[in-house]
Amino acid sequence: MTAKHKIMVVGAHAGDAEIMAGAVVAKYTSQGHEAVLVHLTPGEKGHKTLTPEEYAQQKMEEGHRAAAALGAKAIFLPYKDAELPVNEEVKYALADIIRAEKPNIMITHWKGSIHKDHEATYYIVQDAIFYAALPSIKRELPAHGCYNQFFAENWEDPYEFEVDTYVDITDSYDQWLKAALEYELFSGSISSFRYMDYYKALAVMRGCLAGTKYAVGLMRPKGAKVHRGSTLPVRVL
Repeated sequence: MTAKHKIMVVGAHAGDAEIMAGAVVAKYTSQGHEAVLVHLTPGEKGHKTLTPEEYAQQKMEEGHRAAAALGAKAIFLPYKDAELPVNEEVKYALADIIRAEKPNIMITHWKGSIHKDHEATYYIVQDAIFYAALPSIKRELPAHGCYNQFFAENWEDPYEFEVDTYVDITDSYDQWLKAALEYELFSGSISSFRYMDYYKALAVMRGCLAGTKYAVGLMRPKGAKVHRGSTLPVRVL
C-alpha cells in the first residue's frame, strides 16, 4: 500500500469497534496508516456489580487502552447506552469529528440489527458522512468527504448482512486479540455470550472462504463487487 489511509470505525458501544473491526485497524496501523475509534456510548448498562456511572468510567479507560494496543486513538461521545438518539445533534457531532479527523475509510454497523443502538448508529453515520461532505453546511471546520464505506460483521447485526469483502488479518490477529481483551466484557465474566469464541471462530471461517488463515468479512454499500484480498478496496483521492 503506497497511499496513506485513515480509518474511522464508529461503534454504538465501547468494544463494538474493536471486536468487529479491530483486526483490520491493526493491519493498517502496523503499515503506517492511521485509525480512530469513535464510541457513541460507553455501553455502560450491563455490569453485574458496577453502577452505570462506574462502568462507563471503566469502559472509557478500557477503550483508550484497547485503541492504543491497536495503534489507534479513541473518541467518546456523551450519549447513554440503550438511549442513543437518532437526531441532528448526534449526527452533527459525528460530522464534526469526521471533518476534524479526515478519514478516507469508514467502518460501522449494518442496519439489520437486534440492538436498537446498533441500528441507530447506522443511520447516524449515513447522515454524518453526508453532512461532513457538504461545503454548504457551515461548521467550525471545512467539509471533508469520506467515500469508502464498509459495514462490519457483528453477531447482533445479522439481518440481510452479506459479506462481499474479505480482508486477510493473519498478521494482525494476535494484536487484535490482545486489544479486545482490554475489555472485561470480553473476558466472559460479565456476559454469558462467548464473544471471543464467536469472533475467533468467525475469523477462521472467513479465512477459509478467503483462502487465508484468518480474515474479516465486511459488506460494502449495495452495487459493489465481491472482493478478496489482503487490503481494503478503497478509492484514493
